Amino acid sequence: MSLLNKGAIKEINQVKFALVIKRSILRTFPTYDTVYSEGKDRDLDRFQESGVFPGEAIAVLHYSVDKEWAFVRAYNYLAWMPTKDFAVGNKNEISNYKRQKDFIVVTGAKVFTSFVPNMPQISNVQLDMGTKLPLATRAQYSHKINGQNPYASFVVRLPIKNAQNKLEFISALIARSQDVHVGYLDYTEQNLIKQSFKFLGERYGWGHSYNGRDCTGFIGEVYKSFGLLMPRNSGQQGHSQYGRNFRFGSDIEKTDKLKFLKSIQVGDLIYISGHVMMFLGTDKEQAFIIHDVKDFSYLNEHGELYKGTLNGVSVTPLQPLHSNSGTGYVDEIYNIKRIQMAN
Repeated sequence: MSLLNKGAIKEINQVKFALVIKRSILRTFPTYDTVYSEGKDRDLDRFQESGVFPGEAIAVLHYSVDKEWAFVRAYNYLAWMPTKDFAVGNKNEISNYKRQKDFIVVTGAKVFTSFVPNMPQISNVQLDMGTKLPLATRAQYSHKINGQNPYASFVVRLPIKNAQNKLEFISALIARSQDVHVGYLDYTEQNLIKQSFKFLGERYGWGHSYNGRDCTGFIGEVYKSFGLLMPRNSGQQGHSQYGRNFRFGSDIEKTDKLKFLKSIQVGDLIYISGHVMMFLGTDKEQAFIIHDVKDFSYLNEHGELYKGTLNGVSVTPLQPLHSNSGTGYVDEIYNIKRIQMAN
C-alpha cells in the first residue's frame, strides 16, 4: 500500500493530460500482482479493472511512489495505469488531436500498423476495434514514410513518447487491406451484427485481460465503431438513461418477459445482473444472442443443472440459459436497451 503515495496528495493537485500510446491496463492498485477469489479459477483477477487503447485521452491525477504507475481518469473509468503506456502533453494539443475531422476507425477485431524495423513505437502496434486515429494531412508526409511508399496505405498520426518522455505525433501506416473505415460506420442492423461476429470465438478476458475483453468490453468496442462510447460496467450500462429502455420490475412475470422478447429488434441489448447480451433474432420462438460469456449453465432433460464453460464470444439461445437451478436468464432480465442514432 506504500506505493499509493497518499502523502503526496494535496488540497489542490495539478492535473496533467496525456494520450495512450499502446493498449494498456487499468488496475485497482499500482501493481501487476493478481488476486483471485478463494476456490475460483484463475480467469478473474480482482485487481484488473479495464483497458485503454492508443489515441485515447486521459487525465493524470496522481503518481505512485516509484512513478511506475499513475492514477488516471479515462472516459469511462478511474484506476491505476502503467506510466510507460502513455505520453503527457499539452491539453490544447491533445484536444486538437482528438477533434480532427478526418480520421479512420478500426472496424476489425484487431489490426496492426505496418512493420518498421527501426521504430518499435509505431511498428506492428495493435489497434482494437473502435480505436480512432486522425489521418495525416498531405503536408505532413512525403512520398516515402519509414522506408515505404504510402500510396497503398492509410497514413495516420500516432501518439508516441519521445526521448524526453513527452508526447509527440508521428506518421504511421495502416495497409488498406486492414479492416478499417474512414469515419464512423453507418449505424445499421447489418453492421451491428457484422461487427459483433468479428469477435466470435475470442477468449473471454475479464477487464480486457488475455488481450481480449469481457461482456461489456465486447459490446463497448462494437458500439465504438459507430462513435458511441459506453460506460465500463454492465450495471452502469443497464441502469443508464441513454437509449430507449424497456425496464422490468421484480413483479414482472417470466411469461410477460417472454412475450416481450418477441417484439424486440436485432441489436437490442439485454441486461441481467453482471452481464449484457446482444439480441440476434428469433427462430421458432427461440431467441438467439451473441455475448462474451464465461460460464454456461442450463437444465438438462432430467431437470438437473448442467454447468459448463464457453469462456469466449459465443452465439447461444437465450431461454435455456440459467444462473442457477432455480433462476434462468429470462427471470433475471431487468432492462432491454435499444440504441437509436439521430439522423
